[in-house]
Amino acid sequence: MKHLDLYHVFWNGSSGVFSLRPEFSKIKPDKMRIVLVALLSLSFSLSYAQSKKSINWMSWEEAVVANKKKPKKIFVDVYTDWCGWCKKMDKSTFQDEKVIKYLNKHFYAVKLDAEQKEDISFNGSTFKHVNQGRNGTHQLAFALLDGKMGFPAFVSLDEQFHRIMVSPGYKQPTQMIRELGYVKSESYEKMAMDDYKP
Repeated sequence: MKHLDLYHVFWNGSSGVFSLRPEFSKIKPDKMRIVLVALLSLSFSLSYAQSKKSINWMSWEEAVVANKKKPKKIFVDVYTDWCGWCKKMDKSTFQDEKVIKYLNKHFYAVKLDAEQKEDISFNGSTFKHVNQGRNGTHQLAFALLDGKMGFPAFVSLDEQFHRIMVSPGYKQPTQMIRELGYVKSESYEKMAMDDYKP
């Protein structure tokens, strides 16, 4: 009897069904059960992976290009590799379905490593890594945060890359949605963040 391998299994994407070539229809029932369980597990895994959404993170340069084609406000997550609260944000708040949907719909979301070594060219200037302190600092992160280098920190920019606000510290999903709503609705032109009620 021939061995069953993935070359003989077909995924029908439109119906979401695995099927076998006809020559494999004579496999013994107990072996067929094992094969079917394996295929069903694979099917559920693929479906879950496709359905799980995530924030469409961009580099600074990618956001600049995207913003030229379709202007949106910019949300910048300024982080470092050693920041525990930054990692917690990635595992909790940035996995929240409402936060993901809101950010993807209304903002270009940028991840900016405050200690990255690569230069960033923007608006006629080149921002570089500066060796100071333990791991150094990237000039763009320093400029966005006005030198207040605490992490995580979130910077909201308008469509022309003018800074709207800097929000330091860990945020629960409800706090994040409130801040994003404040920026998206342009309530910052009328009131302070503390006075904003969505």
